[in-house]
Amino acid sequence: MTDDAASVTTERIARLSYGKLVAMLAVRSRDLSAAEDALGGALLRAISEWPRLGVPTNPEAWLVTVARRIDADRWRRVVTAAEGAGRWLMQEDERLTAGDFDVPDDRLRLMLICAHPAIDPDIHTALMLQVVLGIDARRIGSAFLIAPATMGQRLSRAKARIADSGLRFEMPDRSALPERIDAVLTTIYAAYTLGWDLAFIDADRSFDLVEEALWLVRLVVELAPHVAEARALLALLLFAEARREARRHPETGAFVPLSDQDTARWNNRLMAEAERLLRQAGALGGRGRFGFEAAIQAVHARRRDTGRTDWAAIEHLYRGLLSVSPTIGALIGHAVAVAEVAGARAALAHLDAIPDSRVATHQPYWVARAYLLERGGEPGGAIEAYERAIGLTEDAASRRFLAHRQSMIRG
Repeated sequence: MTDDAASVTTERIARLSYGKLVAMLAVRSRDLSAAEDALGGALLRAISEWPRLGVPTNPEAWLVTVARRIDADRWRRVVTAAEGAGRWLMQEDERLTAGDFDVPDDRLRLMLICAHPAIDPDIHTALMLQVVLGIDARRIGSAFLIAPATMGQRLSRAKARIADSGLRFEMPDRSALPERIDAVLTTIYAAYTLGWDLAFIDADRSFDLVEEALWLVRLVVELAPHVAEARALLALLLFAEARREARRHPETGAFVPLSDQDTARWNNRLMAEAERLLRQAGALGGRGRFGFEAAIQAVHARRRDTGRTDWAAIEHLYRGLLSVSPTIGALIGHAVAVAEVAGARAALAHLDAIPDSRVATHQPYWVARAYLLERGGEPGGAIEAYERAIGLTEDAASRRFLAHRQSMIRG
């Protein structure tokens, strides 16, 4: 194999499997930094050896095996000079195999570990996205409306604090699950959303991320069947998945907004499963963020049967969502719903209340603003807002859609 071919293979495996491989290493060693270092060493060895020896039949297994040897060598150097090292190693081995409850996926185990209460809660989701799912700091920063350099610094500081404090990641027992599960669910939702944001830029990586998010949330539902928000999140993601084929025109590939989608192209099986899960979440007392968001999607889904969208119900649900989770996305969604109920000017007042610093580079905000200004009879402002939105849009089909809307105003 040529150097270039081996390098491409190594890069692709690292890109698609980094988080999974770190998880496999870290949940056993209980040392996040060591797992990352060991995997980095294994990847460097692959870059050196695979062009000469060929890519192994199972590259991931090769990387894990080499990484574990690197980590074992590191520990051997640490403890061989220590008094009582043999006894320490025996006790450590006992500790690693005792007391864990069964979690059927290494990535989910590591996510629960990353939600350790000693780690700053504000960095839980970003840490999981980077370490477990392999998303780079630039993408994470964009999702959180934080400069990439700032997000990278925060992640580095979090890892440094983990190392400096001597915190060794421990699997929680079941009693600790309630305080950690919200962070895990938030991360899964963020991963799914990022996957779709990337869907038409880097299809291999993005759809892999979408599928991972769906897999993980199903595991959480199995692990915590009585947690309403877990079922609600699965319902929310399935409502979105049910519309996958309808998001693009079947012949031209053009972007199709939700309100214009052909409901005949929606997946009825996934819609039915989502509605069942939402009912179950409601029976469990779910009144959290994902319950409200899934309920909003359920109202949109009723257009299949009624031919109309009940915007009054959606606006009411958005007010409930804002009471428990006043995110930028919820604020924008509420403004759009207000436009359908009370008109564009009332909706623009809601958008104007959002500080400029929070939305300067947030593409959905500028899309919504352009749409509302267009509806409100302010063509100049709408053209400018569409220009901002187009500049912030990476998906070519979405850019074409926005440019078409802009050109219609210009005439």
